[in-house]
Amino acid sequence: MLRHVRIVLHRPMQRHLATYHSPSSPVSDRALTNRERAFLQPMIRVDQAGEVGAYYIYKGQIAVLGQDKKLRPILQEMWDQEKVHLARFDQLVGQHRVRPSLLRPVWEVAGYAVGYLTASIGKEAAMACTEAVETVIGNHYDDQLRELVAMENPNKELVELSKTVAQFRDEELEHHDIAVAHDAQQAPLHGVLKAVIMQGCKTAIWVASRV
Repeated sequence: MLRHVRIVLHRPMQRHLATYHSPSSPVSDRALTNRERAFLQPMIRVDQAGEVGAYYIYKGQIAVLGQDKKLRPILQEMWDQEKVHLARFDQLVGQHRVRPSLLRPVWEVAGYAVGYLTASIGKEAAMACTEAVETVIGNHYDDQLRELVAMENPNKELVELSKTVAQFRDEELEHHDIAVAHDAQQAPLHGVLKAVIMQGCKTAIWVASRV
């Protein structure tokens, strides 16, 4: 019998999410196979790059909207979670000897610019940015989790990584729902803005997996 990690369900829309299953039998101490390493290397590199971008998006938003007494605590809480996410993937890069994305300075500048510029348009545009980014990141983590839980005979490293991905996926989707609840869809040209940012995120994922 498998034990399910609790998934937060306080969301305005139903999602078909992958669920992390904790093995009932003892987890193997074996080393990662070459195939598993080949899967993990680009995965961890992309996730670290994505968390770099998210960190700087919130930093840019707070630079503009940080004086809003109602909004600042919300942005700060999400930014604080992104700090934890980034620190974890920085750790995983070292643990698995992953080559980080060579474009990290680009992700930093681009993230800050996107956060700053959308916040300059207004609170709603900043929230639309968060909605778009967290949609892509949440779905990306969900796809990764499906692949991780499908692996046979997982060792401790794979089990721990699955837990991390499941937790971060849920937190990113919570950010998405916070943004929607704070008028993301009232942003000027919401559909266009969301589509452009989502496509930018998907392109960044593709590039970071290779460079």
